[in-house]
Amino acid sequence: MGTASTPTVHNLPFRAADFATLPEALDYAAQGDTGTNFYTGRGELYASLTYTQLREAARTLARKLLGMGLQKGDRVALVAETNPDFLRFFFACQYAGLVPVSLPASVNLGGHTVYVTQLRGLLECSQAVVAMAPAGYRSFLEEAGDGLDLKLIGDPSAFDALPEADVEFPVITPEDTAYIQYTSGSTRFPRGVVIRQKAVMSNLAGIIRHGVKMGRGDRCFSWLPFYHDMGLVGLVLVPVAAQTSVDYLDTREFAMRPRQWLRLMTKTRATISFSPPFGFELCTRRLRPGEASKYDLSNWRVAGVGAEMIRSETLTRFAEALAPAGFDEKAFLACYGMAECSLAISFAPLFEGHSTDCVDGDYHSDHQKALPIELSENPGRARCFVECGKPLPGYEVEIRDDEGRVLPDRHSGTIFVRGDSVMSGYFNAPEETAAALSEDGWLNTGDVGYQVDGSLIITGRKKDLIIINGRNIWPQDLEYLAEHQPEVRMGDALAFSVPSSTSEEICVLVVQCRESDPNKRASLIDRLNRLVHLELGIDVYVELVPLHTLPRTSSGKLSRSKARQNFMESHDLEALARELAGDLDVQQG
Repeated sequence: MGTASTPTVHNLPFRAADFATLPEALDYAAQGDTGTNFYTGRGELYASLTYTQLREAARTLARKLLGMGLQKGDRVALVAETNPDFLRFFFACQYAGLVPVSLPASVNLGGHTVYVTQLRGLLECSQAVVAMAPAGYRSFLEEAGDGLDLKLIGDPSAFDALPEADVEFPVITPEDTAYIQYTSGSTRFPRGVVIRQKAVMSNLAGIIRHGVKMGRGDRCFSWLPFYHDMGLVGLVLVPVAAQTSVDYLDTREFAMRPRQWLRLMTKTRATISFSPPFGFELCTRRLRPGEASKYDLSNWRVAGVGAEMIRSETLTRFAEALAPAGFDEKAFLACYGMAECSLAISFAPLFEGHSTDCVDGDYHSDHQKALPIELSENPGRARCFVECGKPLPGYEVEIRDDEGRVLPDRHSGTIFVRGDSVMSGYFNAPEETAAALSEDGWLNTGDVGYQVDGSLIITGRKKDLIIINGRNIWPQDLEYLAEHQPEVRMGDALAFSVPSSTSEEICVLVVQCRESDPNKRASLIDRLNRLVHLELGIDVYVELVPLHTLPRTSSGKLSRSKARQNFMESHDLEALARELAGDLDVQQG
């Protein structure tokens, strides 16, 4: 394997995921000299694992798991910390015919009790037979699994101590389940997405051949969590299926030291790295004046962005800030996907940067039709969306209204997709599967958007839509107004609606605020009320809360549904409705 400071030297003919199963993909990659590197938060290489070593270690562990009497299809729960052990266990399951289930490795999201409760729920839902956690998470997992009758709960050393059975591996077919991916739970309790070998291999081929167009000169870098679909499929399985080296930084380390991403991209000369928009925003915010020139990002040819709503200004700020480092704004690659489709659905064109479609925001809200508008001529009315490109080959996409009718270009509706990468269903949840997946293979994504000449544009999640006075209001519009106030930062606002005693919903905007002066806080509330009324024509209840109050999902996304639930549990909604009817200016944070 090439060192972390030099380009990888390849001695194996490149194959773009033309394999039937994940074990077959690793078998081939193991014949070469590529693999994985793991870095500390201070940028020091602490572990390397070639694909040759990974295959050998995974097959040894697979024999130990089968020696426990586990049967093909049994679920193996894995707390997915960013380290070589997770890769070893994940691929051991592939060879043994077991089904890995990635569990979040993020205690800080809600504290000890919340994390243990989350783990227990996932263990119960997945009906896991055994469970593994790194040493630092073992006590949480043991507490979560207490009384669930698992055969073994332990850290890697407990499994390594098992005897290695003299068994033959089961035949793995394209129809077998490759893994279960639990959704982030941004809109509800996580659901277990069942992905077959043929589905994930189809998606990997689409990403490698068409989305990113990978080749022998590529190298990947990732700080994304292994329990998220973009982190697991995009930056663990894609490199294996493309025989490409990949360098890892733990997600928590990135959150504490976001500039380490830039340092390691410079050091490794990686060509491909993906992030949700907040990752680019965090880097830009932490960059010191004049600091960019010490990095070298000239090798970064694909800066993928997805996993949440993409704002053009976030990408523009990053590109401008890192231009002295050689970053090319044309490297941005907007994409759209979800766990239910293995990962990717569409990619914007390569090497063109990001492009936006600006529409009349008022008309779009009132009529669900995206009328083009010139931003320069109508900045107040325009709403601009980043285009997410055309679907990968093999996908069919339809935009449908609430009655199921297929809509023409520029008409907003629910996005439905069909293709080989779509899940086979939610694990042990037939009713939810039937609600999302039709018998003829069409998946209701739950996302809302429209198409322009075959290109997808995402406008939001249907469950997040706020309906006030018969108008469709997107929470992102309110959050955008808040985040552009000097007292508020990107990612410090969430908007949603709550029921009232009347038939109308109450629009709520919760804002994390660093300001402690009562007069300045009152001024911010008043300003936001007036801005929302001016821009969107609705009343809003603004609540200012301390930093780190807004809830997040296991993958780091802000959770509107959880924020809404927390708000409803802590407020008298009838009193709130009376207050809004009386005088909005009396709102207090």
